[in-house]
Amino acid sequence: MPEKTQVVVIGGGIVGVCTALYLAEKGIPVVLCEKGRIAGEQSSRNWGWIRKAGRDNRELQLMIESAALWNELAPRLGEDIGYGIRGTTYLAANETELARHETWLADNSGFDHGSTLLSPQQTDDLLKRNDRQFAGALHTPSDATAEPALAVPAMARYAERLGATVLEGCAVRSIERSGGKVRAVVTERGEIACQSVVLAGGVWSRTFLENLGLSLPQLAVKSSVMRTTPGPEVIAGAVGATNASLRRRADGGYTIARSGAAEFQLVPAAFRHFADFLPILADRWRIMKIRVSGDFFGPLGRHRWKADEVTPFEQVRVMDPTPDRQLLDRVLASAKALHPRLDGVEIAETWGGLIDVLPDEIPVVDEPPGWSGLVIATGLSGHGFGIGPGVAKLVVQHIEGETPLVDMKPFAFSRFTRKAAA
Repeated sequence: MPEKTQVVVIGGGIVGVCTALYLAEKGIPVVLCEKGRIAGEQSSRNWGWIRKAGRDNRELQLMIESAALWNELAPRLGEDIGYGIRGTTYLAANETELARHETWLADNSGFDHGSTLLSPQQTDDLLKRNDRQFAGALHTPSDATAEPALAVPAMARYAERLGATVLEGCAVRSIERSGGKVRAVVTERGEIACQSVVLAGGVWSRTFLENLGLSLPQLAVKSSVMRTTPGPEVIAGAVGATNASLRRRADGGYTIARSGAAEFQLVPAAFRHFADFLPILADRWRIMKIRVSGDFFGPLGRHRWKADEVTPFEQVRVMDPTPDRQLLDRVLASAKALHPRLDGVEIAETWGGLIDVLPDEIPVVDEPPGWSGLVIATGLSGHGFGIGPGVAKLVVQHIEGETPLVDMKPFAFSRFTRKAAA
């Protein structure tokens, strides 16, 4: 347990781990504190897509940079994480869906994303079929996939080899500051003096910030995912469709889920920020459920504690929500209808994950006012696995006063405080 360091990173997901890794590469002393285990939550529970296709143009350039970082980093890890440039394909079941892909291409023509529109014949050729079931597809051959449960722990081990200190089972309770400047973190094992703190706590970030007196309209949505038994190859990479999206796994099976089909978790913060999230709920009301969370007064509820008191982070080391099995049964049926070669596969495992979502579905990467030395990197809104290295690089550049990879304005903390003030 170090008594001091230069930077403390809170959270052992992909953003926190990559931040520690990039700091260690520069020879900057860094301690990463994870309350549970590395990648125990959403960073190992996501779909494993590393995509530029379909991104919001406010984060598209950052994703392009992040894709390049993935390609540089994966070979250096010295472990097989299932990484490969295999492409992503978004199928269009009809002309309306195809028009949405055309609009995305037109709106993002100035970016080097490598996406193209496929005709029905080209879509059939890609899927090795001839039934003309699809009106076309948005295809991005330069997109990649990897195994989340392998990738982030491997990155953490690499960070340690570079000199980072990684502490699992060590919750950070609070941050101490002097004159508005960070001076230390208080963990359950004691205090660590530092000059900078990076909060990359995923769904826990809002709870942590509230205890500091900072408000961020971040809520959690629950996603349900499955992996299947091995089956014939539909496509080498990832393929998305309205009712079922899938990725070919290294074990020969598929990771399958439905985009946007999530449970909006009602906790006290949901009522404070509900109006901010109405556009998301209105857009997805057919597929998004609203549920009163069993944790309404639990770890993601409203809490206050002192630095010498037990926190919600110690009470729940790893958030492990129950997946929606009825939904997943329907999703598998849809996947088989879309891809008849999957007819023989079965569900091998299901899991749930909580996604940290902000109202505009764009992350915060910024210092809040009055907290010099605290960098918040959260609200990746289900895009974190792919964009994580890019976000981490922005964090390190901010700490070091370097020119950022991309314009930081879309990721400003103040975009929410300005709205609240208005």
